Amino acid sequence: MPAPRYATNSELYADPDLAEGRDYARRHRRHERFDDSLSRTGEVPKTVIIAPHGGGIERGTSELCLAVAGYHPAMLPKLPPAAVTYDYWMFEGVRDDDNRFLHVPSIGCDDGMAVSLCAGALNALSLHGFEPDDPADQVVLVGGRNRVLRKLLVDGFEPTSIKAVDAGSTGNDELDGNDPHNIVNRTLTGTGAQLELSEPLRNTMFGENTRPRRKHTTTEVFWTFVATCRDALDKFEAGQVVP
Repeated sequence: MPAPRYATNSELYADPDLAEGRDYARRHRRHERFDDSLSRTGEVPKTVIIAPHGGGIERGTSELCLAVAGYHPAMLPKLPPAAVTYDYWMFEGVRDDDNRFLHVPSIGCDDGMAVSLCAGALNALSLHGFEPDDPADQVVLVGGRNRVLRKLLVDGFEPTSIKAVDAGSTGNDELDGNDPHNIVNRTLTGTGAQLELSEPLRNTMFGENTRPRRKHTTTEVFWTFVATCRDALDKFEAGQVVP
C-alpha cells in the first residue's frame, strides 16, 4: 500500500479541499446508559464496533460494522427488536471514485468520537478490508491485542464456509493489528480484535457491491460472518470480569 496522504484524521479534516458530506462522512451511535440504583455501580460499555475505512475506502466494512453492532444496514435508524446492540463508529469515503486516498492508518485515528467510544469501552472490534496476493483468496485475518477474543473468532469461523486465519501468521504488523496505538486497542483494557477481510470475500457478501445497493443485497455469507462475530462477542463478554 502506498504511503498515506494523511497521517491522522485531524489532518484529513483540516484539508480545505475536502468537505464532510461530499468527500467523507462520519457515523456513530452511542447508546444511552444510566444508573438509578443505590445498590450497585453502573457498568461501563463492554464493546464498541468500528469501521475506520468504511464507504468506498474498504467496501463493505460500513455495512458489516452496522450489522455486527446489531442493526440491519438497510433499516436505519430503526431499533432492532429485542437484540443486543453495541455502540459503533465509522469513517467513510463517499466520493464517486478515488476514495483510497482517504485511508488514514489505524494508528493515526484521532477522531474525537472514535477515541471517546473506544476509550470508554472494555473492548473493541474493528472491520477492515485488504487486497490479498492471490486475487481469488476469500479469507478473513483475525488480529488485535485481545488474544482470547481472537481465538474465539478463529474457532467460531471454523465450522462455517468462511476461512479464517490468525493474522500473526502473515508477518504483517498492520494486518495483525497488534500496535497499542491502533484505535481498536485504545480501550480500557488496552486490547481489541481486528478483522481484515479480503476483497474477494467481501464481494461474496453482496449481490451488488455498490454503495447504493450493498445494504439491500446482503447475502448468506454476510449474515454468517455477522452471526459468527456476534456469537464470539457474546461468549467473550459472558466470561469477562467487569471491574
